[in-house]
Amino acid sequence: MSITSALSSALSGLAANSRAAGVVSANLANIQTEGYGRREIALSQDAVATGGGVRVSGIIRHVDSAVLSDRRAADSDLAQSQTRANFLKGVQASIGTPDSNGSLSSLMSALEASLVTAASRPEATDRLQQVSLRAAEVTGAFNDISDSIQNQRMRAEEQIEASVRGLNSDLEQVHRINIQIQIAQRKGADTSGLLDHRQVVVDRVAELIPIREVARDDGAIALMTPGGTLLVDSGSARLEFTRTNVIAPHMTLEGGLLSGLRINGEQVAPAGMRSPIEGGRLSAMFDVRDTLAVDAQRQIDALARDVIERFQDPAWDTTVGAADPGLFTDQGGRFDVTSETGIAGRMALNLAVDPTKGGDPQKLRDGLGAVALGPVGNAARLHGLADAFAARSSMASGDLGGAAGSASQHIASMVSQLSQTVLAEDRVSSFAAVRQSGLAEALAQDGVNSDDETARLLLIEQAYAANARMIQTLDEMMDTLLRIG
Repeated sequence: MSITSALSSALSGLAANSRAAGVVSANLANIQTEGYGRREIALSQDAVATGGGVRVSGIIRHVDSAVLSDRRAADSDLAQSQTRANFLKGVQASIGTPDSNGSLSSLMSALEASLVTAASRPEATDRLQQVSLRAAEVTGAFNDISDSIQNQRMRAEEQIEASVRGLNSDLEQVHRINIQIQIAQRKGADTSGLLDHRQVVVDRVAELIPIREVARDDGAIALMTPGGTLLVDSGSARLEFTRTNVIAPHMTLEGGLLSGLRINGEQVAPAGMRSPIEGGRLSAMFDVRDTLAVDAQRQIDALARDVIERFQDPAWDTTVGAADPGLFTDQGGRFDVTSETGIAGRMALNLAVDPTKGGDPQKLRDGLGAVALGPVGNAARLHGLADAFAARSSMASGDLGGAAGSASQHIASMVSQLSQTVLAEDRVSSFAAVRQSGLAEALAQDGVNSDDETARLLLIEQAYAANARMIQTLDEMMDTLLRIG
């Protein structure tokens, strides 16, 4: 080997090692950077240079595409289950548990106890007032539960709007990055940074909508849902959703009062097995708005109806006409079974016995329609109220089955059913979280390892020093030859 070729080889080695050191340094600096794929230089023999040597033929970005795809699917599953579980826990918190203060169960028990206490001394106005106050607390609890359910529907509506807006932006961004990668590859430039950025954007999409990634020419990708709906290819799909500013219990997607979802102008099912986007956070938010919240509202309305109708029966109060409301009302009027939807939010204490609204609690003893005070020792109506509360009857609506029970027993059945549903959804979330964590760890194993990179850097430094020593030796040889000449 001539001195010139040896020098050329050593110089190419220096350049390659310098580039390799830069790549390792970048790996270490981005060890915590989201979406960063570990880099490694690709070396090949320099057939052009005299005497050979090496050249950097490119930068290899290491990402296990199969594990990445599985982790994205796990992200979608986890986002869906967490969204559903969070809603159910919100409903559970608003209803409360029997052993918690202020829960619907405890307030109903307090009302029942106050009726029994008042019936033992019907002349005691303070006890009658306690019945009115406990009854008002029950109506307030039903109102708050209904409001909580509708507020969660409204939050889901707002999140759907924000998610659709973000999806449109991310899908367009993936399309633009595809174009940039294709241009960079044709120019022979490094595309690793663009690939990192695209991975982060696609990960965001996958959390909202389950996707499949399909490789295209020159480093581009296509994105589609598991059902085959194309989201990104030669262009990007456009999702459309119109937010409703206020949601009431009677408003549903099926009734045409709430917006569905359009993809490229075509109406699609936003949730359920027939939905092309089923499985991510977006479909779960539609599920909350259109199914879970509607079911929860129907259940609490059925319980409110049961309580109202128990005390609306004129058998316990002959002073009330057939068209007049009972102890509990529908915003002051008599409850009509055709207006059950949303009754929990409209339920109110009869103004005639509400002391905070100018009512007289003594009418609980004398009759809601009484025009004068009756015998103060007459506890018949109070006993009638207590009996109505404890009477075993089947609920006229709802999903608690046809078993007969008291008002408190029906509420306890609903609390138990809800607890079981929350527990089941928690199990799904826990499994999804474990699976997602395991896949994320598997993906990280192919990422940057600080120990490996440090060892690689030491080898690079040794190779760099060897090439530098070669150049120094060649320089000394040249000096010797010049002196001899």
